[in-house]
Amino acid sequence: MTFIDFCSGIGGGRLGLELNGFQCLGFSEIDKEAIKTYKSFFDTTNELELGDLTNINPYNLPDFDLLISGFPCQTFSIVGKREGLENLDKGQIIFYLSKILAIKQPSYFILENVKGLINHNKGKTLKIILELLESCGYNISYQLLNTLDFDLPQSRERVYFVGIRKDLGIKFSFETKIFQDSKIQIKDFLNPSNENIFDNNVESYKTFLKYINNKYNINRINLDELLKYDFLIIDTRQSDLRIYKNKIPTLRRDRQGLLYVFNGVLYKLSALEALALQGFNKLPNLQNKIKSLKTSDILRQAGNAMSVNVIEDIASNILKMITKKDVSNG
Repeated sequence: MTFIDFCSGIGGGRLGLELNGFQCLGFSEIDKEAIKTYKSFFDTTNELELGDLTNINPYNLPDFDLLISGFPCQTFSIVGKREGLENLDKGQIIFYLSKILAIKQPSYFILENVKGLINHNKGKTLKIILELLESCGYNISYQLLNTLDFDLPQSRERVYFVGIRKDLGIKFSFETKIFQDSKIQIKDFLNPSNENIFDNNVESYKTFLKYINNKYNINRINLDELLKYDFLIIDTRQSDLRIYKNKIPTLRRDRQGLLYVFNGVLYKLSALEALALQGFNKLPNLQNKIKSLKTSDILRQAGNAMSVNVIEDIASNILKMITKKDVSNG
C-alpha cells in the first residue's frame, strides 16, 4: 500500500501510516523548517519532494493507493477568522486536493481539519466539502475525534475524513479506542530536566508572576498551592490561567505557554515532550533526530502536526476492512 503525504508538516500522518506498513512515495510541504524536520525524521532519499501543492500537476504524479493530508485549518478554526472557503490562500487547498483525487483516483484518502469546520457557516462549508469529495468518486465518512481517546494525554479535537473509492464496495466506520486515566499517565510523557526549568531569575518568570496576579487570576490562583502537585499542567492563556490534571490542552502552533510542576519547580514543555504528546515517540532515535533542530521550531511544528496515534488507528481500521472484504469474497 503506497501513499503520498500532502501538506505533510513534520509527518505525523506519515508515521501513523508507516506503523501499519504503508510506503511513502513522496511528500508536499512549503514550510522550509518543517521540511528540515521531516527530512530529519524520515529517509526521503528516493522519494518525490513535491513542494507547493498548488503547483502540482496531478497527471505527473505516480499511481498511489492512499492520499493523506491536513488542509490548512486557520480559516476554519474557532480562534481564527473563520473565513473558510472564501480565504483564497488557505481555504482553497481542498480544491487542489480534490483535483488530485479526481484525476489519480487512489483507493483511499484521509483528511484532517479543526473542529470549527463542522459548524462553520452553519454547516454549509462542510456540506460543500462533502459534496466535492463525493463528486470525485468516493464514499465519505467523517467524525470528530479527540487525541485523548488514542492513548495520548492531550485534549485535541479534530475532524477526520476517510474516503473509499465507490467501486471498492467497502464501508468505513470509525472504531475509536478509549482513553483511560488509570492506564495512560501524563508523567510517562514528561521528562523534567535542568535545561527546561522555568528559571525564576529570568525576565519571563517575572512576567509570569505579574500574570498570576492580574485581575483575572489574583483571587483565583495560588502558586504555592499549585507547586505541591507533580505533573500539574499550567496553561498561561491570554487572560485567564487554566489548570489540567493528567492531560494537557491542545498543542497549538502559535501558543506554547505551557508549564508543568515537578518537585515544587516549574518546567517549560520541551521539544521532545511536545513530540511525545503527538505520538512521535514511536519514531526510532527521536532524541538524536532533533538535536540539530531549534526547540522553538519543534514546538510550533508539533502544534500543527497530526496526532500519530489517531492516524495509526484509522489506517489499521482501513486495513481490517480490506481484509474482511477479501475474506468474504474468498
